[in-house]
Amino acid sequence: MSAIADTPHRRVMIGAGLCLALLVVLSLAIGVQELSLSGTDSAMPFADLMAISRLPRTLAAVLCGAGLAVAGQIMQTLTRNRFVEPSTAGTAQSAALGILIVTLFLPAAGLGVKALVASGCALIGTALFLATAHRLPPEQPHLVPLFGLVYGGVVGAAVTYVAWQTDLLQYLDIWTNGEFSGVLKGRYELLFVAVVIVAAAILIADRLTIMALGEDQATSLGIDYRRMTQIGLVLVSVMSALSVIVVGLIPFVGLVVPNLVSRLSGDNLRGTLPLVALGGAILVLASDIAGRVMRFPYEIPVGTVMGVIGPAVFLWFILRERRDA
Repeated sequence: MSAIADTPHRRVMIGAGLCLALLVVLSLAIGVQELSLSGTDSAMPFADLMAISRLPRTLAAVLCGAGLAVAGQIMQTLTRNRFVEPSTAGTAQSAALGILIVTLFLPAAGLGVKALVASGCALIGTALFLATAHRLPPEQPHLVPLFGLVYGGVVGAAVTYVAWQTDLLQYLDIWTNGEFSGVLKGRYELLFVAVVIVAAAILIADRLTIMALGEDQATSLGIDYRRMTQIGLVLVSVMSALSVIVVGLIPFVGLVVPNLVSRLSGDNLRGTLPLVALGGAILVLASDIAGRVMRFPYEIPVGTVMGVIGPAVFLWFILRERRDA
């Protein structure tokens, strides 16, 4: 029976893998610069173009999408609410605040220092959100995402005000509107931490599934709820901070993908987290490709593309949930 039950899930995994492979090939093939095996006056050599620009950009989109989708799944588990994710709960905005602080006080700091400070600010911001969200009435689940939007808006407004006062609005625009055009070899490698984050989430997947039952039931089943919450907060904060540092804020990935995967394959995170990671990679890479071809040879940032797709899917989820109820 289990083999039969797993067949649809395997088919979805295989289909997702093939889709991602196709998108990777498309991403490597699409670009303004001509491809040349030897290099001419107007074309960069094939190997150089792939190694310096197109392969890093493709890998950055895959890693960023997979990590953000898994981070969204973890946040939904911690809040026990399907309508939250890092960009709608103040996590990404708090990470931007951390980068702003480093830019003001340590302008010569490298990416490592920025990642550390941004992760710390994201951790504090997410912890404050969770502490307040757990006080909201559980019988009104839509209050949590609404509070998250307000909370993130307040943090974002504070960041914008400070950036305006210090003439850093142009830098802020880079952090808050995700795009991959500036990704080159040597400027994206921090995103490989996403592999560690996804692997860590899969290792604790069973505990996360139990935590979704609530603190009392999880504790009665032997789960150290506080420790697991701390681990989840660190994973979400680090992934959100790295995304903002390297490519900027990409909204709604952690909201759309976990909900779609839940409807396709259920809520057992042991089996669905790899599919969540694949789905996030597919969504971000497809959005990046769409942004490159819609106004070719100009580009539309992937954050703008997701800013259109995400709210539409978000409203569809809410309306569907209300109709099913």
